[in-house]
Amino acid sequence: MKRVRISDLRPGMKTAEDVFSYNNQMIVPKGAILDDKMITRLEFYSVLAVRIAEESGEAEEGETESAQSGEISANSAYSQKVKNSRQFKKFEESFLENTESFKENLKNIAENDAKIDSRAMIESITGLIPEDMTGLGVFDMLHNMRQYDDFTYMHSMNVSLICNVFAKWLGMSEKDVDILTLGGLLHDIGKLKIPDNIIKKPDKLSPAEYNIIKTHSLQGYNILKDQDIDDNVKQCALMHHERCDGSGYPLGLTEEKINTYAKIIAIADVYDAMTAARVYRGPLCPFKVISIFESEGLQKYDGHYILTFLEHVATTYMNNRVRLNNGMEGDVIFMNRNQYSRPMLQCGDKFIDLSREPDLYIETFV
Repeated sequence: MKRVRISDLRPGMKTAEDVFSYNNQMIVPKGAILDDKMITRLEFYSVLAVRIAEESGEAEEGETESAQSGEISANSAYSQKVKNSRQFKKFEESFLENTESFKENLKNIAENDAKIDSRAMIESITGLIPEDMTGLGVFDMLHNMRQYDDFTYMHSMNVSLICNVFAKWLGMSEKDVDILTLGGLLHDIGKLKIPDNIIKKPDKLSPAEYNIIKTHSLQGYNILKDQDIDDNVKQCALMHHERCDGSGYPLGLTEEKINTYAKIIAIADVYDAMTAARVYRGPLCPFKVISIFESEGLQKYDGHYILTFLEHVATTYMNNRVRLNNGMEGDVIFMNRNQYSRPMLQCGDKFIDLSREPDLYIETFV
């Protein structure tokens, strides 16, 4: 057996043990042959690594390579259209420039108690979004920036951008949009206090090590508590891993006790992690992520916020061409409000309502 980090899992690998969430709910059983959806489900539950059967590696290598090439080629046409656009190239250049200054800024705050310039930090994010860029545009930009992987800095910028768009979808005031934008930037600052040998450990964390990881929320709050920033931003650092059903940390709070802004950042945080590129594929199709949220997230996240988020993410992809798991291609023409992950498609002269076709699902954009 070997321990494999979630970011390095590939379809075709076989689990060597039952995998449980941190509140002892079984997620994947021993002996399961992992597929894309299972790997995403593990990410949804914040599992860091899984023990994999050694004997599966060589025998399934060809299968894994096939999955890899198929997934990447399936995503390439849509992705290439975005990457070739002038708007993306400008966004990418600005994003990477901002990342370097953000790294230094965050380190100074965490290590030297540097004063936070809220307005400058917020404008560094809002300046990345041209006035003519839609919510879909922002999500497409981020989905195609995934070759630049980072444990804290770029993830925090991604979450901040998602929160900025999400807050506008919710019709929030300019002040609230700013709170969420800054909250997204600073939500994981506590990870800078966690030793690298624990944060990046590829093997199974001991209970003591996992408890250290979980302190990043409190560490983040402690870094921010004396700063002259909105108190909600501090609460976001503390509570972004709390869940409405009480299964989160560090305090195990239930819905009514969790900060409103932290509930929103929690959704953006998990969405960004789940849509990250992996060694065997490009960014995951949003409809697959929506499916996971629909099947397992409605108890964990505030109902109003999660449904608003899923509706807008789904509807931004109206009229896009997609490919189903059976190879058929079609255009998204109607959203099923009871199941956003399963819209109606027009495939030539044929109409397919995915809510009535349980064996079919959207594989990728074309």
